[in-house]
Amino acid sequence: MTPDTAQTDDRTGSLRELITPARVVLWDFDGPICRLFAVLKAEQVARDLMTWLTEQGLHGLLTQSERQSLDPHVILRSIDARRPDSDLVTELEKRLTMEELKASASAMPTPYADPLIRTWQAVGSRLAITTNNSPRAVREYLESRGLTSCFSPHIYGRTRDLQLLKPDPHCLNRALKAMGTAPSSALMIGDSVTDYDAACEAGVPFLGYASDAEPLLRAGAKTVVDSFDQLLKVVRSG
Repeated sequence: MTPDTAQTDDRTGSLRELITPARVVLWDFDGPICRLFAVLKAEQVARDLMTWLTEQGLHGLLTQSERQSLDPHVILRSIDARRPDSDLVTELEKRLTMEELKASASAMPTPYADPLIRTWQAVGSRLAITTNNSPRAVREYLESRGLTSCFSPHIYGRTRDLQLLKPDPHCLNRALKAMGTAPSSALMIGDSVTDYDAACEAGVPFLGYASDAEPLLRAGAKTVVDSFDQLLKVVRSG
């Protein structure tokens, strides 16, 4: 047995150990299922939101580090923390949703994600989406890929209460409750530390998907893959 073969066997074993107890698989959307902002870049969306805030004379509501993050969700959550339940937050969320809907038309499928989703459903697992993105954008994308029936009606995305975005486990808990599933019988697939933190808070085992595993490993994730090809083989093998 070569070192590469032994490493593959070890990874297969750890994947099988993770997925065997899982009756429900909770998917993050942007990353594990697709690259939502493959063409329309998230950084540009963040800049557009900041430009709009500047035009309203509200640029100062963001700290320098928040502006430099170029993450639309950081901007949205930060403004909500300072102006909760305001028309400003409602308008920002609406603008972000419109950008996500626009991006869903050009989103790039994550390699192996489509067959993995269909295979997992075919072998009897139940699937849900737990995401910080707009559920409208998620549905648009799933419809374009013929995947709606794999998840519907279990799509749990951003709500009006923006403080419940991950790392808060709210969307995971909604899915678990609706599907009548104990946390130990579920598996969360996510690509960010906020996904991992939400899974830990909800008591759900976690599988990371990321090209750069270090942030997730530093956060405490035990298993991180950079491709779903091996996971697909494990699911297909039963």
